[in-house]
Amino acid sequence: MNSNSKATVVLVGFTVGFLVLQAAFLGDWWGKPRPLHEIAAVPPQFTNTATVRVSAKQLLASGGDTSGQDCYACHEKGKTPQVHIDKQGKVKLPSEHEDLVVHHGRNDRNNHCFNCHDPNNLDHFVTKNGSYLKLQEGTLLCASCHGPTFRDWEVGVHGRMSGFWNKANGDVTRQDCTSCHDPHAPAFPPVKPAPGPHPLRAEAVHVHSPDTKD
Repeated sequence: MNSNSKATVVLVGFTVGFLVLQAAFLGDWWGKPRPLHEIAAVPPQFTNTATVRVSAKQLLASGGDTSGQDCYACHEKGKTPQVHIDKQGKVKLPSEHEDLVVHHGRNDRNNHCFNCHDPNNLDHFVTKNGSYLKLQEGTLLCASCHGPTFRDWEVGVHGRMSGFWNKANGDVTRQDCTSCHDPHAPAFPPVKPAPGPHPLRAEAVHVHSPDTKD
């Protein structure tokens, strides 16, 4: 067989092959794929980027109602409030503060009001080394005890950071500690996890049940 005959055979083979493929697609020889299941929308509580709380710093910056931050709206200036302790050594909150849940530290060891609040100036905090901080400097107050966590927060490992990794493109914003944690009871309650990723192939889903052995 000469080269022209070989070329003719190859071209005829390709032509027949493409015709067969065309017929297969037009005739749907392999059947239609099963329809994909509709992917349910993720509940909005899992996609909402707002923090669970508003810190004093955020409230003051927003121009919102800060009357709840004014201690001397009720307390008398120049007079140190009395903190009463029950027989179990726990702080007895007055009725004006009974809405607070105080559970700070292992075994509630940091539950005393004046561990953080300055007894002589309720508009300020006082750290364990005697430094005075304004109410909007709550993150620095947390840092005075939680140094490793604060260092993680500074580099974006802990907490929520938004903005740009490349500082040339814009600033980085870090949320305050109390934008997420309740300062009087900072431990997070159990959080319902977001749903897992939805596979496009329904047959790839493997549901575990009590009867599943693997």
